[in-house]
Amino acid sequence: MEKAKISPRQLFVLMVLFQLGSSIIIPVGLTAKQDAWLAILGGMAGGLLLFLLYYKVGSYYPGLVPTEYMPKIWGPVLGKIFAFLYVLYLFYLAARVLRDFGEMLVIFAYPETPLFIINLLWMVLVVYTVRKGIEALARTGEILFTVVAILAVTSFILLVFNGSIDTRNLQPVFEEKPITLLKAMGESVTFPFGEILVFTMIYPYLTQLKKAKRVGLYAVLISGLILSVTMAINLSVLGFSLLSRSQFPLLSTIQTIQLAEFLERLDVFFMIGVIIGGFFKITIFVYVAIMGAASLFKVKESSHLVFPLGLITLFLSIGIAGNFPEHIREGLDVVPLYLHLPFQVIFPLLLLVGAILRNKKKQKKQLATK
Repeated sequence: MEKAKISPRQLFVLMVLFQLGSSIIIPVGLTAKQDAWLAILGGMAGGLLLFLLYYKVGSYYPGLVPTEYMPKIWGPVLGKIFAFLYVLYLFYLAARVLRDFGEMLVIFAYPETPLFIINLLWMVLVVYTVRKGIEALARTGEILFTVVAILAVTSFILLVFNGSIDTRNLQPVFEEKPITLLKAMGESVTFPFGEILVFTMIYPYLTQLKKAKRVGLYAVLISGLILSVTMAINLSVLGFSLLSRSQFPLLSTIQTIQLAEFLERLDVFFMIGVIIGGFFKITIFVYVAIMGAASLFKVKESSHLVFPLGLITLFLSIGIAGNFPEHIREGLDVVPLYLHLPFQVIFPLLLLVGAILRNKKKQKKQLATK
């Protein structure tokens, strides 16, 4: 662990920017059709429960990261095996998110540029930032969070004055069967809210560790509300039929803005927001993956791992899928069931049970010695 400290406000900013990241450009909860915004709220509720689960496990080992307390709970052999799998999971997610934003830039802005070059440019920026450390990333987050907020408010005001929002596109509410809405809620729990798991690697840097719980709950709540409102706006402007066919619904929504025959084509708003969101999501994934690897393999200078592991992440982002449709299909059908469910739900629950049993055993020994 590097010698660094971040404030509760900085942690909140990083968590919100991270969760908004790719979930702003990739539609969430569309299984529920025009009730997708409600599905996101349900997913947010599940995300709050998952956060409490992660926080509870970490509370038994304050100041330690998962790769350090897993061996303490499950033993040195089994614990290190699961810690290694956890690090691999983080690297895989880093590569997936890098592929998400690389593909988006190729499709939207640079169709003639090879995907590898776009991802390489992303990784140069990410590697530079990771080497600078978590404090530099947190300070950058405070500045760019303000930029994102201004862009979001400005876009909403322009959409209102443009007359693009038609709330009738949100009706009828609860048209889909309850099981369909529940399925959509379940899908939105793991992405993006379950990914808050990565911040268990960052809590030890917090100056006031006792505030981690409150900061985390607020971050999940605010992120969920923003995503739900964004989805409701997209549905109101585009309607479900058009939204479901759009690769980037938020971009399509922003492109509808036309005021006084001169204020139009505000694609730059989308581009700025995407670059900021992509930067923080990729960087945080890469950072925590490298920190996890450094703590697991007892590497004193984690900066030595940045270049080689960054290079591995780059090539992995290219090799995980042959094309964009395959990448999306893998993300929808394979990753949630075989990766998100075990690492975000099952393993943390097992860790909690193990931590409780270890704690009870420790208390019994203390009572026996008195």
